[in-house]
Amino acid sequence: MTESLRTIAVGFDGSHDAETAVRWSMKLASETNANVVVVNAVGMLGRFDNPTVAFKLEDSVRRLADEYGLDTTRVTLHVDDGDACSVMMRMAEEPINASMLVVGSRGQGKHPGLLLGSTSLELAEHTTIPLVIVPS
Repeated sequence: MTESLRTIAVGFDGSHDAETAVRWSMKLASETNANVVVVNAVGMLGRFDNPTVAFKLEDSVRRLADEYGLDTTRVTLHVDDGDACSVMMRMAEEPINASMLVVGSRGQGKHPGLLLGSTSLELAEHTTIPLVIVPS
């Protein structure tokens, strides 16, 4: 698997579980020489106009890349409109062509008592590439 692992796309919504998933992805990338695309879905009604939000996301990604010794050319932040599942599913297509999707088991959803979040469950049902759901 590691020979074909080129690009890891990992969902990041700012939650603790998402940060755990990013850390897992960065560690795997450092061991396999893969690239990491940190994906943030803005949402259908949201917009990425707030420079403070953009700075916080970029700062978090840079900090985590540094923590795992990854060169900044191997780690990118991808922000896209849409629901989290649709945005993550598009990562398997051009131009990203991710070879693996990674998400946390729970995000910032409304039902914290569930074992899996709606995004991770929907991805598990529909993705055509390997999916890792990183537990809390």
